[in-house]
Amino acid sequence: MKIKEVAALTGVSIRTLHHYDEIGLLSPEKSLENGYRIYTDVDLSTLQQILFFRALDFPLKKIKEMMSSSYYNRLEALEMQRTMLVDKQSKISAMIETIEKTIQHEKGEYVMSQQEKFAGFDFENNPYEAEARKRWGDKKVDDANKRVHNMNKQVQEEMNRIYRDLAAIRTIDPTSEQAQQAITQWFHFLNKHFGTYTPEAFRGLGLMYIEDERFTNNIDQFGEGLAKFMSEAMNEFAHKTTTKP
Repeated sequence: MKIKEVAALTGVSIRTLHHYDEIGLLSPEKSLENGYRIYTDVDLSTLQQILFFRALDFPLKKIKEMMSSSYYNRLEALEMQRTMLVDKQSKISAMIETIEKTIQHEKGEYVMSQQEKFAGFDFENNPYEAEARKRWGDKKVDDANKRVHNMNKQVQEEMNRIYRDLAAIRTIDPTSEQAQQAITQWFHFLNKHFGTYTPEAFRGLGLMYIEDERFTNNIDQFGEGLAKFMSEAMNEFAHKTTTKP
């Protein structure tokens, strides 16, 4: 198939297909007669695989790295993608249910509990993984991911409880004793379930809460201003911990 036919079939723009070729992600053979790109059945299967990864928010660089690996197996990749998409579907369904209940609550048709307001919010899937890998390395992130995937419901509930407890006191001085006691629980929780966080790494994580609006928006769903409060409290915690005699 020619590139225009592939674009019409898949909905992927010609410009995007050119880009995939330029970066070596999908490079079809070119006709000796006129130099046109000719896509084979294998190329179309590869494009399908790329689009599944893109639907799961994998960056192109990571897709190329995985698909060019000698360990890459198309069937295994499809099975992994299916699992991830089903998981994504269930989380979206949970979010939709929470929205429906919230709409009914706003209309006065349903009394919504505080727990129900946050049902479906998921902080496990980290859209900032690429940056985390750049900052702390693959092994650190892979180890953390394994712990995240093994988290049981009890641990997830503990995480949400800490967020709610912090949200309840987000208007007080983040350097106060009460705030520091609360943020210390967050520090211990992260070290227990997500690897080893030094006080300095803890401070750095807090900075990301306010420097990256995606972090800010997610955390502030538990209460407006929570991200800023946590960041300041984490900074104070790190300062006190590192300056102890």
